[in-house]
Amino acid sequence: MRRTQLSLLLAFVTTTVPFLAAQAQDLPEAPKPSKEHKWLAKFEGKWSLSSSGVTGPGQPPIENKGTLTSKILGGYWVINKMESEMMGMAFQGIQTIGYDEKTKKYVGTWVDSTNGFMWKYSGAVEKNGNKLVLEADGPDMQDPNKTTKYRDAYEFKGADEITLTSSAQDPEGKWIDFMTGTAKRIKSATTKSDK
Repeated sequence: MRRTQLSLLLAFVTTTVPFLAAQAQDLPEAPKPSKEHKWLAKFEGKWSLSSSGVTGPGQPPIENKGTLTSKILGGYWVINKMESEMMGMAFQGIQTIGYDEKTKKYVGTWVDSTNGFMWKYSGAVEKNGNKLVLEADGPDMQDPNKTTKYRDAYEFKGADEITLTSSAQDPEGKWIDFMTGTAKRIKSATTKSDK
């Protein structure tokens, strides 16, 4: 009985393994990250954040300090985790940015600890290669029952500094900056302390 089972197992292995190996050779090669995906590696590392923003006309600016930790996922996505304190409350946000080969646009999402809305981005890197501009539709800051267009820009001022700008479109179509900030690199992605 044991010899019969062993013979069956051996027959299964000798016929199935070559078949599976042949099938694996016929699979198409997995796509590799494009130069657009590789551009996102600029974000990788840990950054200190400082920003100033306004919540409405005539309101005093809100100063904000925190950190941005950016990691690359599979060579295709950057995952940005932002942590700070805003108006005396802890704030966390998670952003994804990737590149869609079909639409030829950078795409992404944003969620944070202040509300249940998921922002969905689409945008491009400007011709100079240093500035990523993403746009999304979201709740109007003056009337949450309405939506408006928003724009987030990330301009690299070298390898270790990013200028951040968030804007909203007014009813006449003009872009109004409501937040500006700076990210300065604390740690590179390649240092031993980050591993």
